[in-house]
Amino acid sequence: MSATTPDHPSAAEPELADRDLVSVQETRRLVAAAKAAQAELAGWSQERLDGVCAALARAGAEQAADLAQLACRETGFGLVKDKTIKNRFGSETVWQAVRGLTAVGVLSRDEAHGLVEIGVPMGVIAALVPSTNPTSTVLFKSIIALKAGNAIVFSPHPAAVGCINQAARLMSQAAVAAGCPPGAIGCVSRPTMEATAELLRHRDIALILATGGGPMVKAAYSSGNPAIGVGPGNGPAFIERSADIPLAVKRILDSKCFDNGTICASEQSVVTEDIIKDQVVAEFERQGAHFLNPAEKAQLAAVLMRPNGTMNPAVVGRSAAQVARLAGFEVPENTRVLIGHETEVGPDVPFSKEKLCPVLAFYSQPDWERACQLCIRLLLHEGAGHTMMIHSRDEAVIEEFGLKKPVSRLLVNTPGALGGVGATTDLAPSLTLGCGAVGGSSSSDNIGPLNLINIRRVARGRRELEDLEPAGAGQVGGAGTTGMTAAAEDELVERVLRRLLEKLTNERSLNH
Repeated sequence: MSATTPDHPSAAEPELADRDLVSVQETRRLVAAAKAAQAELAGWSQERLDGVCAALARAGAEQAADLAQLACRETGFGLVKDKTIKNRFGSETVWQAVRGLTAVGVLSRDEAHGLVEIGVPMGVIAALVPSTNPTSTVLFKSIIALKAGNAIVFSPHPAAVGCINQAARLMSQAAVAAGCPPGAIGCVSRPTMEATAELLRHRDIALILATGGGPMVKAAYSSGNPAIGVGPGNGPAFIERSADIPLAVKRILDSKCFDNGTICASEQSVVTEDIIKDQVVAEFERQGAHFLNPAEKAQLAAVLMRPNGTMNPAVVGRSAAQVARLAGFEVPENTRVLIGHETEVGPDVPFSKEKLCPVLAFYSQPDWERACQLCIRLLLHEGAGHTMMIHSRDEAVIEEFGLKKPVSRLLVNTPGALGGVGATTDLAPSLTLGCGAVGGSSSSDNIGPLNLINIRRVARGRRELEDLEPAGAGQVGGAGTTGMTAAAEDELVERVLRRLLEKLTNERSLNH
């Protein structure tokens, strides 16, 4: 991969005096280039767009390991082997899932009703990229944007600007080599708050695709441009008494340890029933979890969140042993997850919030009904609309959870982090998971190409005005739409006109 492109200066370029102004100017150039490129893409067939997307997927898969190493080195978050899997998922797996999809051109024909649906690209997409899943998000969003005939401009998280720009350069070069017009994939190389604001509110942005924390998503929705925002998750995992307990625990640990817990669909709490509590605890310990004693729990609670209540970035994406050391105590290096017994939910209860690291809260309830209510409290406290997990073999209980939980994804007997994105389920493979209206999002979908198009509907006339009138209406001598005869309607109109004339005459005499 080349080190630079015209819109991505090298580190050797002298830093200009006004960094904010430079970043805003760069953003404007990127949007202008993207608009010009998209004007050409708008006339492309789906087959031609697919040729570019196939090239993007190949490039992402080939460079998956290199991008993973770069992301881990720059951010300090997660694990290279897991980020490699995410990069391959965001490129190769996503492409395999959408390659046969029609997103532009004729989507459907309904000859019986005279309707044709046509997919139309939105235009230029503004994409906000988080530091927790930086390179995989760029690969994924590039493919779904180009699949739908759009151009895309990325605004990177400042903590991951290098790896995000490298991923965007890779995608841009692969696209151009496949015949795509230059500028269709761009990335801000000098991110500032001003540059992000300029991108979000730019008049040539058709849609904002925001993945990240709450403030970022709120900024996207308040920009004045259409947006799809994805906020935090806080998914509980309920282990019901009928569950295969060893397998349920394995799945939860596989998920929470994947990339050190940086996927927002990963489990944040475990809720179980009193009757199986001891079995569940013993199984977690057998599989490498460490239950915190009261002193350790207090120490960890003190570092999980910052004073303003937001997650402490120092713990994000670190291993369980690293998090423990940061809190001031030691656990064996092979400890998989730190678990704190908890009974409360609220803003002053750090364990009840989203924790993007291998840390879980542990709750127990007398029965599944009260466990159900606790899960709702956890979700409404933080993460409403996102994801939760249930481990059970009781279909009636599973259905009750599906009917009542304020989530967009209820994952059954599968790891949350991998099931939510569609890796271990048949949900649409996606790294942007909508939270629906309950979570403040405009979509509850696993976001894909069809979320990035407008649908134009061609509708043929099927009826005339006369066909809309009720039977007998307007017949001579009959009652019309007012229920009056024609003669009665004429008399009413004449009376109204006389009164208006009298009123105008009186007003004129007063004025003179």
